[in-house]
Amino acid sequence: MRLELFGHPFSSYTWKALIALYAEGIAFTFRMVDGEHPENGQAVQSAGPLGKFPVLRDGGKLVFEATAIIEHLSNHHAAAGALIPADPDAALTMRMVDRVFDNYVMDPMADAVGEYLRDGKNPDHARVEEARGKLERSYAWLEGWLASYPQPDHVTLIECAAAPSLFYADWVHPIGEPYPRLRQWRAHLLQLPPVARCVEEARPYRPFFPLGAPDRD
Repeated sequence: MRLELFGHPFSSYTWKALIALYAEGIAFTFRMVDGEHPENGQAVQSAGPLGKFPVLRDGGKLVFEATAIIEHLSNHHAAAGALIPADPDAALTMRMVDRVFDNYVMDPMADAVGEYLRDGKNPDHARVEEARGKLERSYAWLEGWLASYPQPDHVTLIECAAAPSLFYADWVHPIGEPYPRLRQWRAHLLQLPPVARCVEEARPYRPFFPLGAPDRD
């Protein structure tokens, strides 16, 4: 049975799963979650406790959370060791860095965006600045980490996590000149075919970005 991915093209976590699917050339059907497709929203609501996408349907199994989806693809559909290495220590390191992007880049970015969603004309600027401060600390850590990261010639869990989080985080709090490695890596990630495809598929939705999408990327 053909895989189905439920999500939205402008969603960073949907990107995370899509990048893995595109990179590995895995056949699937995309199910848009929006007001025009209530049946897809119902499938998402039935999967996890808070009804968040993306959700992968593989036969009778629903898998939610983007990292878990990539783990499932790695175990059952992708080339062996491509998305996540078989070596347990290498896999552990990769999962740790995956959590850095989700918890320390994606989360503060989402906190800032959430303030503008709550009240676009009067966001809590203290909370927005707190989120930007967390992003600044994460950028500094990633700049150092990149000095020893042997960038692979294929997409792994790390690239799946890094590309969407850095794409949107830079819109919220631009990656500054003190972080040349991170700036260069973000540009490199956006040129990878699976990532570039996500960027283009999301382009029509940019006017909905609460802070105002920058005229770049």
